[in-house]
Amino acid sequence: MLNENGDVLRTVAWPDICPWLGIFRTFRIAVGGRVLLLGAVAILLTGVVWGVFAALLATDSQATNWASEYAKCSWLAITSPVDGSSALPTPADLNPINPQANPMLGAWMQLTQPLWGVFGGDATVRDLACLLLCGLSSLAIWAFFGGAITRIAAVQLACGERVSLASAMRHACSKWLAYFVAPLIPLLGVAFAAIPVLILGLMMNANVGVLLAALVWPLALIAGLVMAMLLLGLIFGWPLMWATISTEGTDSFDALSRSYAYVYQRPLHYLFYVVVASVFGMLGWLLVSNFAAAVINLAYWAASFGCGAEQMANVMPGGETTLTGVGYAGAVLIRFWAGCVKLLAVGFIYGYFWTAAGAIYLLLRRDADATEMDEVYLDEDASEQTYGLPPLDTDEEGAPIAVDDQPEEE
Repeated sequence: MLNENGDVLRTVAWPDICPWLGIFRTFRIAVGGRVLLLGAVAILLTGVVWGVFAALLATDSQATNWASEYAKCSWLAITSPVDGSSALPTPADLNPINPQANPMLGAWMQLTQPLWGVFGGDATVRDLACLLLCGLSSLAIWAFFGGAITRIAAVQLACGERVSLASAMRHACSKWLAYFVAPLIPLLGVAFAAIPVLILGLMMNANVGVLLAALVWPLALIAGLVMAMLLLGLIFGWPLMWATISTEGTDSFDALSRSYAYVYQRPLHYLFYVVVASVFGMLGWLLVSNFAAAVINLAYWAASFGCGAEQMANVMPGGETTLTGVGYAGAVLIRFWAGCVKLLAVGFIYGYFWTAAGAIYLLLRRDADATEMDEVYLDEDASEQTYGLPPLDTDEEGAPIAVDDQPEEE
């Protein structure tokens, strides 16, 4: 509102009216070099570890067929989302339920693959061993890298301060155990609830055991209810656990209680925030993936004027090559550098996922606990120099003055 002199008397505080607009700040954080690097390194380590376990255990069943792609070639499996075949968006690129187009859905499904495999129903003992190792290893990796990303997002979204890469990694190291244990607590609860039902299943191998199990089957249903509640809160709330630790600086139990409370107390708010973050993330991924493809293809295009289109076709991936010896080695190295660009772009998927999780946590905390979004735990960084107040004294009139405590040079 303006007065007759043109001075502003009142402005619309859109962040207070529509706090969910803060989600739109996540893209700028997610395309930052620190977040891209953390996301790229983490997904690379995850893919390599999954490939190693899949190759060692030689599993290619329905429960673990996703891991076989990494066993064949982890690099290609990780960088495949960036193909650069078309700069124009297709209907699949704008489909919110397409994991390849939606960073939120894609990262969530990718990181929960071991959990889905365990409850697939057709897993063998070898499959369960592979799923357990893949799940624990990815949890250990992302407990560090995901914790560092959510720490960067929490501080920058809450108070606008920039967290250095070293400081975020130190925070993730100090809180690594809390990040790692938080999602395991509900799984332990599921395991304890499943043990009595497992005993009933052993009894049901005999006909009389089926009758005895039927008499106490309501208890099995109660155990199933407990497991369903725990798994539902875990599936939708585990990203909030790490956002809680990064924002509040607390432990696993506080992260567990807050995430479950927000999921069950504010499910519609949570759904709305996820939809907004997903749509915005799709647009961001469309930009990032095509930008990375443009960087790669423009480099090929410019070099082709010097070496010719036929020679460049031997260098570019996707086709047969006639190069041998050092020429073939050079082509492999060029493809490797192009893959590094793709890997950084893929890092945006996971960086945006954790950054958006931090923003959604701040919004849910505001809705459920009436906590202002600018409240965040700030730990002391020993690497940053701090300055105290100078000593005070009084002048002849009794007014306080600062005293220079530096020694005088003779």
